[in-house]
Amino acid sequence: MTTFPRDCSAALSRRELLTLLLGSTLGMKACQRPRPEPVAGRVVGGRMEVGHRIRHLGNVPETASRRQVPVVIVGGGIAGLSAAWRLERQGEPRYAVLELEASAGGTATYGMDGVVPYPWAAHYLPLPQRHHQSLCALLLEMGVVERGPADSIVPLEACLVREPEERLFVGKQWVDGLIPTPLLTREDQRQMAQFQAIVQHWAGWRDGRGRRAFDLPLARCSSDDEVLQLDRISAASWLDAQQMYSMPLRWMLGYACRDDYGCSLETTSAWALLFYHAARVTDRGQSSAPFLTWPEGNGRIVRHLEAVVGDRLQRDRLVVDVLPEADHVKVTVLDANTNRYEILTAEQVIVATPSFVTRHLVRPFRDDPPPHFSAFSYSPWLVANLHLRRRPRQVGFPIAWDNVVYQGASLGYVVATHQTLQDEGPTIFTYYQPLVDSNPAVARQRLAVAEHAATWDAITAEFGEAHPDLRDHVTRMDVWHFGHAMIRPVPGFISGCARQKAAQPFGRIHFAHTDLSGLPLLDEAHFHGVRAADAVLAAMGPV
Repeated sequence: MTTFPRDCSAALSRRELLTLLLGSTLGMKACQRPRPEPVAGRVVGGRMEVGHRIRHLGNVPETASRRQVPVVIVGGGIAGLSAAWRLERQGEPRYAVLELEASAGGTATYGMDGVVPYPWAAHYLPLPQRHHQSLCALLLEMGVVERGPADSIVPLEACLVREPEERLFVGKQWVDGLIPTPLLTREDQRQMAQFQAIVQHWAGWRDGRGRRAFDLPLARCSSDDEVLQLDRISAASWLDAQQMYSMPLRWMLGYACRDDYGCSLETTSAWALLFYHAARVTDRGQSSAPFLTWPEGNGRIVRHLEAVVGDRLQRDRLVVDVLPEADHVKVTVLDANTNRYEILTAEQVIVATPSFVTRHLVRPFRDDPPPHFSAFSYSPWLVANLHLRRRPRQVGFPIAWDNVVYQGASLGYVVATHQTLQDEGPTIFTYYQPLVDSNPAVARQRLAVAEHAATWDAITAEFGEAHPDLRDHVTRMDVWHFGHAMIRPVPGFISGCARQKAAQPFGRIHFAHTDLSGLPLLDEAHFHGVRAADAVLAAMGPV
C-alpha cells in the first residue's frame, strides 16, 4: 500500500500534491500554470483527533457526574435526529442526542456565516414516494411540500431546483446539461439510448410478489436473484458485458457513481449503478423524481430537526463507551471542550453512528469485534466553500445550480444563491471532490495532504479554463475533510449479510445509520432512524 510521510504537505512537491489531488493527467497540466495567489480561509471540519480517542479509552474518574436518561441517541446525523423526531412525535420526549461535532447533521451539515446559508455536503433530496410515509410527514411538517391527489405529496415551487439545473464545461465552453453533447458520435448516442432502455426495463420490472427491482427505502427492493446477481459484479464489468464502451457514456455513469457513492465504475456494483438511475423512476415511461433543494442543501432538514430536538441535542459530546448491563445501558460521555466525563444510565440506546465507529463504541464489539464489520468500507470526501464577491467570467451557457468540468477530478460546484434568484453579486460555490481510490485507506492518506493551500491550488487548476479570473473574486475558502463520508456499495455488499447483521439489536441497544442500507442517502438514514425509534417505543411500552 502506498504510504505518505507524516508531514505530507511539507514533504511533497507541488507536482506530487496536484497529482495526488487531481490525478496524473490533470496534475501534470496544472503544474504548467503559475501557483495561485493565496486566499484566506482554513480547514474547519472533521474532528478526527477527538474521534480517535474512542480507540484509546482511559480511566474514567470515580468523580464523573451521573444522570439517568430513558433514551440516549448516540450521533446527531440524519439517522439520530430522525430517531429523536420520531420519539418526539410519538409522545416520548425523554431522550438526549449526543453529537461529537460542534454542528449536527453529519454529511448534511451546513454553514451560516455567508451571504446565504450553504451546504457542507449533501445538497438535495429527490421527492419521496407516498409509501415513505415518515419522510413525507417530515416534509409536510416542514412546509416544503403539500398534499396532492391520492395522498401523494407535491413540492412547493420554491423548493424545486430552479432552472437552469446543470451545465458542463466541455470544448472550452459551458453547455446546457451534463451530457458532453459537442463530443457525441452516433455510436455514443446509440449506446446512451441503449442504457436508457435498460433503465426503463428495470423501472417497470416486478418480481412475483409485486416488488420493484430498485425502490426507496431499500427495504422495499426485490430480493429476487435476477436482481441481486447484478450486485455480484462491478458496474465496469456489467458495461463490458453490454458492450457499452462509449467514453462519454462511461464518463457520465462514472460521474453518477462518484456523486452518490464516492466510488468508481470499477468499485461500484452494477446493482448500485442501476439503482441510481432506476429507483426514482416509478414505472416504465415515467420521469425521474424531481429534486428538492435549499441554499443550505439538506441542512434545511437538519435545521428543522434541530428545532424539534432543542436543548436535548448536546454537541461536542464524544461517547467513548456503551456498556449493556442487566437492566440498563451505561453510556460514558466525554465533553470535548471541558475534558470532563459524564455517565448516563439509559433504558434504551440508539447508536446512530457508522459501523466503523459503532464497533469501537459498544464494549462487547470492541472486546470481540463481530466479523461482519469488516465488510463495511467508506470513501473520503473533500468539500470546499468558496465565498465570492461576484461571479467569475465564463463562456457559453449561463451559470446553473450544478456546474461540472468534463473529465475533471471533482464533481464541480453548486451555487448556494441559485434558489434565491440572485444571479448577480456575492455568492458561495460549494466544491465537491470524492477520493475514489480502490483502497479507501490510500484515499484517506491523499485527503491528509489536502491542506488549505494545496486544495486552493487544485481548484484553481481544475477550473482555470472555465473561470480564468476566479482568484479575483474569491474572498475566502474554507475546507472540510470527511474521512469516512460515504458507505461504498462495492460488489457483493448489498447482496451480502453484513448489513442485516449490523442492524440487529443487541439487547437494549439499537442501531440506525444509512450504512445499514449500503447506500449513503438521506432517505435511508431517515428510514433507519425511524425504524430504531419504533423499536425503542415498542420495547418501552406505552408512554
